Amino acid sequence: MNSKRIAIDNDLKKAFHIRKEVFVEEQGVPLEDEFDEFDTLNELSEHILVYYNEQPVGTGRVRWVDGFGKLERICILEPYRKFGLGKVIIKALEAIVEEKGISQVKLHGQTQAEGFYKKLGYQTSSSIFMEDGIPHILMKKELSTKKL
Repeated sequence: MNSKRIAIDNDLKKAFHIRKEVFVEEQGVPLEDEFDEFDTLNELSEHILVYYNEQPVGTGRVRWVDGFGKLERICILEPYRKFGLGKVIIKALEAIVEEKGISQVKLHGQTQAEGFYKKLGYQTSSSIFMEDGIPHILMKKELSTKKL
């Protein structure tokens, strides 16, 4: 299992396929709400793919919002959710944020994933709110930007 930054449109299409399967087909998010102006290869956001047995099975992106790295669209195909790939995605996105010299990250986590994010050092920073018909919470984390 490994991750890689998306640099070509073909890989971005693989990420979109994963997101469509998880968020649209499995969780019922409207297709028009899942994809937005940040789903391009430019300086507004960076995307990653995570692989299991050389197959792309998870994805995530990070945007730059108000001095934070905002982790978004984090998902893994259902059959691969028990292999620790979520942690791989989060660590890869956090590394991108640290490379930019940003020390804080935030995300809108689904409430069912709150425990997962807490194990990775995130703190709940809001009450529950609805996003695309799914209960979410704002979570934040301070990163170490020290270079070894």
